[in-house]
Amino acid sequence: MKGLMMEYQLTLPTILRRAETLFGKKEIVSRLPDKSIHRYTYYDFAIRTKKLSVALHRLGTGQGDRVATLCWNHYQHLEAYFAIPCMGVIIHPLNIRLSPDDLGYIVNHAEDKIIIVDEVLLPLFEKFKHTIKVSKVIVIPNGGKQIPEEYLNYEDLVASGDDSLFEPFEGDEYSAAFMCYTSGTTGKPKGILYSHRSIMLHVMSFLLSCTGAGINEGDVMLPVVPMFHASAWGFPYSCTFVGTTQVFPGPFLDAESILQLFENEKITLTAGVPTVMMSILNALENEPAKYKLFLRLIILGGSAVPRFLAKSFDENFGIKVLHSWGMTEMSPLGSTSVMTSKLQKASKDEQYDHIAKQGLPVPFVEIRGRNEFGFIPWDGLTMGELEVRGPWICSSYYKGEETTEEKFTQDGWLKTGDIVTISEDGFIEIKDRSKDVIKSGGEWISSVALENSLMGHPSILEAAVIAIPDDKWIERPFAYVVLKEGKNFSAADLNEFLATRFAKFWIPDGYHVIDAIPKTSVGKFLKSALREKFLNEHK
Repeated sequence: MKGLMMEYQLTLPTILRRAETLFGKKEIVSRLPDKSIHRYTYYDFAIRTKKLSVALHRLGTGQGDRVATLCWNHYQHLEAYFAIPCMGVIIHPLNIRLSPDDLGYIVNHAEDKIIIVDEVLLPLFEKFKHTIKVSKVIVIPNGGKQIPEEYLNYEDLVASGDDSLFEPFEGDEYSAAFMCYTSGTTGKPKGILYSHRSIMLHVMSFLLSCTGAGINEGDVMLPVVPMFHASAWGFPYSCTFVGTTQVFPGPFLDAESILQLFENEKITLTAGVPTVMMSILNALENEPAKYKLFLRLIILGGSAVPRFLAKSFDENFGIKVLHSWGMTEMSPLGSTSVMTSKLQKASKDEQYDHIAKQGLPVPFVEIRGRNEFGFIPWDGLTMGELEVRGPWICSSYYKGEETTEEKFTQDGWLKTGDIVTISEDGFIEIKDRSKDVIKSGGEWISSVALENSLMGHPSILEAAVIAIPDDKWIERPFAYVVLKEGKNFSAADLNEFLATRFAKFWIPDGYHVIDAIPKTSVGKFLKSALREKFLNEHK
């Protein structure tokens, strides 16, 4: 027997309607490439979004087609985020930090029909445009130059649309709405398709207070996380759903530019990767009285959160940190380091230890761990690969790549590639990526734990630990470090610093100072480059 509830599809036009009718006077703010500030309301946004949708339909896009974007974070990109899926077409943001070869491959693999490009990113686009086949190129005029005649002007296109002709997509909620590709650090990038339903459920879960973010209408949100990466962690959709004031930084992601926006726009909430927030922390520590901040929460994700980062923001500036873990394959939210009632009674040191962990799975995400002996016990000690399932977790990759046992279990769970322990309370702690864990003499050493401790040393800005070959132990840890300005260290000093935290066999065999840790397109440490560097230098 079925329940007697309305047939109501969970589709993105629901968010658009809600924003227009309930939050029409709330602001959306963008810093443009010329550093000017653009402001308009959710009502303005909704009208322009519908105009864009109608204009794209007139260009021949239909349900199931893909429209790519090559854009920074700004209001026109937000319009595309809604205009495209709200007409039944699939939006496909392209990661501007990938190589031209990868971008060309991705556009062709996705079979994108149209591409929308920031004028300031035309130099990048023109490096791969000859390798792709799209019917139209639409350029957002934000570089102050004449748009080449071969391209369509985004603003002219929006102006040509008649919003009264907009027909919202009210079809199957399982229809694809959003496409993104993994960064391809271990092979060719792989396509993932989020559905209308998966996005809506993902949005609603993150808005629940039990996840720790508590995003609401009164917040002012600045997402440092780019809109070209995993739907900016879903913030463009979740913030629009509840009428949060949104502030987009454009291409200016340096600490000073971000801090200026934090102060001028009275930002209460931000999100980004730890490397970016470390640069912001350093700027604040260098000039602690320069900025008046209104931040209540920083959401960190994308890589492990160093304990000192959460402690410094909290103790020195009164800003809380929420550690969020996930993957592109998970839309991307999986867990948050939410403070439970038990942890709220714990000491500050215990709380900071907890923030560095990945925390509790959010509602609708189920977890388990597995090693060579089977499923791991939830004892906080036994390590195994984390497996997950849920309504916004992918079941396969676009065009079927890696749908077999390499990435999915026989009963349909996603293998994350993260080596974890799970506590009896269900708290996840990632010990390493499966490809980065150091297996020394039959014991597992967590490179992540070593890195987080090293970055807590007063001389160390960044640290990356890799496995190096060893005749006796098979593998041993070795650390590359970036020093803070004017600082120095000795190996003996670092060994002593780590000895109070780890077993003797965990201590790295050596340290090497470098100018910068190589990073992936989304800000994660690129350890494959460091392993190659070590082998080249120790032949």
